[in-house]
Amino acid sequence: MDDELHIVVVAPNKSRAFLIVDGLRDAFDFKVTVIGETTGLARKLNTYKPDYILVDLEDPTSESFDQVIAALMPSERPVAMFIDKSDETMMRAAIYAGVSAYVVDGLRQDRVKPIMETAIARFKAFDSIKSELAASKMALAERKVVDRAKGLLMDAKKLSEEEAYKLLRKTAMDQGKRLPEIAAGLVSTASLLS
Repeated sequence: MDDELHIVVVAPNKSRAFLIVDGLRDAFDFKVTVIGETTGLARKLNTYKPDYILVDLEDPTSESFDQVIAALMPSERPVAMFIDKSDETMMRAAIYAGVSAYVVDGLRQDRVKPIMETAIARFKAFDSIKSELAASKMALAERKVVDRAKGLLMDAKKLSEEEAYKLLRKTAMDQGKRLPEIAAGLVSTASLLS
């Protein structure tokens, strides 16, 4: 695993917090910060900027659960959550907040390491999917702009689609810019003129 990790353990119950820390001790080279209160958790997480977060809520009140979920959203790091009693609403809220491993009635020292590793792996897989989705959305948006620019050139200069594309591509190469940049400039200029 990574060197010099910073793991934050959020656990109001001190003995359960130590159980988590002990479960991690042999698995990771890390700095650990234990937070015992859920009040002001978002601010604390922002201050500590941990690599990973483990949350043990045991039997949370609605208020403490909501504070933790609000502090985690949107989660930009792997999060494992231990909870003794759960319901579907809590589970869905935790997953929506970005919790990578949601474990009901399963806090044992020997399970902490594999659960954290699972949370890390799931987080990385989901992060990869998000990156691919963002790239696909950007490519689609760029394609739409290029198609719009081709349509403008076809109307204005009475060109075929292929000729309009070649003109856009040549202009981009001549100016040392990407094709979508040239297309966006043309579309923007056309909207000003209409």
